[in-house]
Amino acid sequence: MTAETVRVSPAWLRLREPADAAARASDLVEQIQPYLPAGDRALIHDLGCGTGSMGRWLAPRLTGPQHWMMYDRDADLLTGAAAEMPGAAADGAAVTIETRQRDITRLDPGDLAGASLITASALLDMFTAGELERFAATCARTGCPVLVTISVIGRVELTPADPLDARVAGAFNAHQRRSTGGRRLLGPDAVGAAVDAFTRLGLDVLVRPSPWRLGAAQADLTAEWFSGWVGAACEQQPELTVAATSYARHRVAEATAGRLSVRVHHLDLLARPR
Repeated sequence: MTAETVRVSPAWLRLREPADAAARASDLVEQIQPYLPAGDRALIHDLGCGTGSMGRWLAPRLTGPQHWMMYDRDADLLTGAAAEMPGAAADGAAVTIETRQRDITRLDPGDLAGASLITASALLDMFTAGELERFAATCARTGCPVLVTISVIGRVELTPADPLDARVAGAFNAHQRRSTGGRRLLGPDAVGAAVDAFTRLGLDVLVRPSPWRLGAAQADLTAEWFSGWVGAACEQQPELTVAATSYARHRVAEATAGRLSVRVHHLDLLARPR
């Protein structure tokens, strides 16, 4: 089982971090705290950590000492993540960091032994059905809660609307579900598959909406996201390219001027032992 290798730009991860932080379902944090060891250090595994945005968001919201194990296949991202993690929890307790350069789809329960919490963000859509089943089973065997945030579900709303919006959205979702290297990605279907997998394994699953809400204050992110959205759609359906060229130019100009509002729908998932 191998995940598709995608080199994610640190600049893109930095650009989207405030939108991710604003979107995450903070009420799920309240559900996590009772599972963490009282008076002892919590061991938190952050899978596919990127630049460390999940740790920067979550560590200051939890109480008690924490040791974060941060996993990514990109050594440069790991270096940046470790350098910018907060040093203290909500109550001032110490937060420490360790990094592991690994392919997270190849982890086994022994790698996660002693975990108090497993986290991930913007990850599930890159799994195949088989990879997600193994991910869920590996996490479930630890007996700790699993928090996965900002998972795409294939719904985008643009205001003002354009006749080409729905066609581009359909092509983008097909791209998310593409077959590549003999692997068929789950894309927008990943959250539903994860809920089913964790439920079959005996965990309680909570799901919350976590949409990006992008307006004039996020014009740079809107323009960057929109360009990638259209590009993926045209890669999936090249016949869209001619119509999409003027469409993209017009929409990016709207975004840059702060006249385009976008809601990109995601879901956050918390699977917890019963």
